Amino acid sequence: MTETVAANEPRFAIERGVAARVAAVVEPVLQGIGLRLVRVRVSGLAGKTVQIMAERPDGTMTIDDCEAASQAISPALDVDDPIDGAYHLEVSSPGIDRPLVRRSDFERWVGHVAKIEMQVPQPPRGRKRFHGVLKGVEGEAVVLDRDDVKGDDAVEVKLAIAEIEEARLVLTDDLIDDALRRGRGTDEPDDEPVVSPTDADRAPRRGPGRFKRKEIH
Repeated sequence: MTETVAANEPRFAIERGVAARVAAVVEPVLQGIGLRLVRVRVSGLAGKTVQIMAERPDGTMTIDDCEAASQAISPALDVDDPIDGAYHLEVSSPGIDRPLVRRSDFERWVGHVAKIEMQVPQPPRGRKRFHGVLKGVEGEAVVLDRDDVKGDDAVEVKLAIAEIEEARLVLTDDLIDDALRRGRGTDEPDDEPVVSPTDADRAPRRGPGRFKRKEIH
């Protein structure tokens, strides 16, 4: 997959309501500066908060990228005005235990533990939630080696991407080590202290606009 194709790769996870309106505004803006939208959430935190996760096509996201995204998104939201009233805008990386929202996410993080919730119950047991190790993608389905098997349930399952409601990585030591190596652009073992996913790589950056502003230090 080329970087150009990856940059335009659609998400299977789609927001609803106000978050969907925000996503429709910010996604093309992010693409215009070489970033991809991961997720939009609108919550009642601190009055009202619009949380936008974004990343580069290679899965990285620096603090400078967050600042650039915030500066680009702010005027677009001011013009289209998809949200009533004042709000805080937070722009951040997806973090280490990140949401999985594109086909390539499941391919990129093969070998790591994920939890997946389906839109509809899956045969034969009618389960909607699955937990296990990502084994890859076959056709239009994610292959998961389950670690939550009970009774005579199948260990390996294939879950249709089009029917996934929500999916995300599960924080493990192996995932933290892998994420840190990828961030340094090396496959060498990590001998440095582990950095929590709540530290600088995940700190939201708040941008300007008609909404309330609160700087993160």
